[in-house]
Amino acid sequence: ASHPLFSEELFVPITVVGDVLSLDEAIELANKTEYGLTAGIFSEDDREIEEFFNRIQAGVTYANRRAGATTGAWPGINSFGGWKASGSTGRGTGGPYYVQQFMREQSRVRIR
Repeated sequence: ASHPLFSEELFVPITVVGDVLSLDEAIELANKTEYGLTAGIFSEDDREIEEFFNRIQAGVTYANRRAGATTGAWPGINSFGGWKASGSTGRGTGGPYYVQQFMREQSRVRIR
């Protein structure tokens, strides 16, 4: 777990696997990085999955996702944005509120 691949955000098609003694240790290790784009878990235990979702520090999370987008996000349905150094706006791309951050809301009335 001390290898740089465990703590750096690289946009390459690799998976880093390491040994942990418990879910608690795994979440602590994952949260030690300064990044938080995506995180996933494979488990049949609903309590483990809920604990993972509640404690993991990532913007896109998923459980038991075996295929599809590598990020776990569906464009236009799930927002896509990270926490910590993986995001800058606090609003995920592609979600229902994403476009609003670029808009200037204004009400106009013209009387002739």
